[in-house]
Amino acid sequence: MGTPLPRDPIADAQRNWERHGWGDVAAPMAAITAIMRTQQILLARIETVLKPFELTFARYELLALLSFARSGALPMNKASALLQVHPTSVTNAVDRLEKAGLVARSPHPTDGRTTLIELTAEGRTLAKKATAALNADVFSNSGFGSDDVDHLIRVLGTFRRDAGDFTEE
Repeated sequence: MGTPLPRDPIADAQRNWERHGWGDVAAPMAAITAIMRTQQILLARIETVLKPFELTFARYELLALLSFARSGALPMNKASALLQVHPTSVTNAVDRLEKAGLVARSPHPTDGRTTLIELTAEGRTLAKKATAALNADVFSNSGFGSDDVDHLIRVLGTFRRDAGDFTEE
């Protein structure tokens, strides 16, 4: 992060919206812009913590997902669905993780059209270490109070559900 700005540019943008006659959408614009900026800040923090492990957040998410799977393996299409990313993104992540010896591809035992991604022992170890670092340096120091976290989970969960991200209440 650079030097903090003397004023909040998103609040300035909201005032500009209002001055230009878009007052009815100024607050939602500011909220959406603030969410996008917050995502950038959090991703930068996460990427900084993951850099010593030579992982991006996308690759970490895949390792973490596989570490939670009962067998340590998932079909590639299931990983894509659970991570909510395009299959090409999973393929690219798997390519890099496989080169690093952290995952291995194998044919599905009963469905010849499907490829399994399996966490290697090295991948499992790295996932544990990276998770410990994220827990210590990012998740336990998120910058949000516990009440704010609970509120954010509710508000963003409702938004995501209403947007068709999932159907469960």
